[in-house]
Amino acid sequence: MNLEENRPTWDEYFLMMAKLAATRSTCLAFPVGAVIVKDRQILATGYNGSPSGSVHCTAQGFCYPGLSSCDASKTLPSRAVHAEANAIAQAAKHGISTGGASIYVTLEPCIYCLKLVISAGIREVFYETVFNSGEKAELRDSFVSEGLVEFKQIQLSETMAKRAALLLMNPTSVPKDALTESFR
Repeated sequence: MNLEENRPTWDEYFLMMAKLAATRSTCLAFPVGAVIVKDRQILATGYNGSPSGSVHCTAQGFCYPGLSSCDASKTLPSRAVHAEANAIAQAAKHGISTGGASIYVTLEPCIYCLKLVISAGIREVFYETVFNSGEKAELRDSFVSEGLVEFKQIQLSETMAKRAALLLMNPTSVPKDALTESFR
């Protein structure tokens, strides 16, 4: 048995980190996580939720009085700062350059976040779930054709998802034989 097969690829690894970041989301509509990476090192993470210092939607049980989530209204704006924007803001807050970096997100960036990603010098976007369609997808594709950013949809393999879940549910710092046996 090749034990290297038990290791996630770099894309799987960073996507799993974005998925873990999404668990911190305070958005009632849907959780999103982002991880900015350069030279295989995590520079910053982010998740969607209310601005720092503002009451969380999860804490008050609603986004706006009378609305269970922001996506329940066609007119009221979302209260959430998107995961990509939060990750870029965290990098900026701590003086970390994102020039030439990549971003892993659980949801394809909206057009506003995509423009922010490009302006922050992030060159690659790896995403799990498609978001943009129609004219928004055309604008995204124009940025790609201009060479401003590259896009790649990635998925976590079922095998790696099960392995990660097993690691999350059990102690990982156990003798190597016990850990290897649990993955068979």
